[in-house]
Amino acid sequence: MSAPGLPDLLPPVSAAAVHVRWLTLDAVASAAWEPLASLLDDAERERASRFHFAHDRHAYIAAHALLRAMLSLKAPRPPADWRFSTGAHGKPEVVREPDIPPLSFNLSHTRGLVAVALTLTHDVGIDVEAIEPKRLSLALAERFFAPAEVALLRATPAEALPEKLFAIWTLKEACIKAMGRGLSLPLDAFTLALDPLAIHFSGALDERPDHWLLRRLAPTPTHTLALAVRHPAPATVEIDAAGVNASDLLALAAQASGAGQTGRR
Repeated sequence: MSAPGLPDLLPPVSAAAVHVRWLTLDAVASAAWEPLASLLDDAERERASRFHFAHDRHAYIAAHALLRAMLSLKAPRPPADWRFSTGAHGKPEVVREPDIPPLSFNLSHTRGLVAVALTLTHDVGIDVEAIEPKRLSLALAERFFAPAEVALLRATPAEALPEKLFAIWTLKEACIKAMGRGLSLPLDAFTLALDPLAIHFSGALDERPDHWLLRRLAPTPTHTLALAVRHPAPATVEIDAAGVNASDLLALAAQASGAGQTGRR
């Protein structure tokens, strides 16, 4: 619960809900970047300082600040105190401690936008992309996508092709991230359908299509967001998705930091 006058960034986190929050970088005031960076730990701030381009540095800072603030609203510790490990294929995970619930998260950032997905227990993946037609092509899809996806794209009118290309690309990225497989999993190892949203796996993958929930969102007119959740009863999962702004994020992070310090005394 937020303090009076502050927005409720997250309702109570549960295994029956996935909370998705995004932040548009163009709306972040110049004066907010240093306070946002203060939510990161020392290693992340060092890494952020090494980005050559400001837009890359800002995307990295915003994504990790958003993640840490969301985590701190769900467990009593300051944002900069969270520690992470990596799975077998490099997927970040919260280091479990006695006072930390089994939180599962994923983050993504692209030019102009960052997003975080947070839930309890179940595997989640998220991907965001700026829709820039020159970055994806039918020729690229023909090399890496599954045959049914390529057939769908070949039948798509030229004016609608970029939207469908980015839809399939972001969904594939979100699914791979939810599985925690990284680049070890070829993009054609599973097939996506867009209408209705569905996933089909090759025989080489021990996955059940009926244990997957997929969603597509449009955080801005020029960005697309894909969410993938592996859950034994996907029809019961609620998707709670909304944008946030930097000032509210910083206010709530300060509140979470205060609660964390009080809880550790």
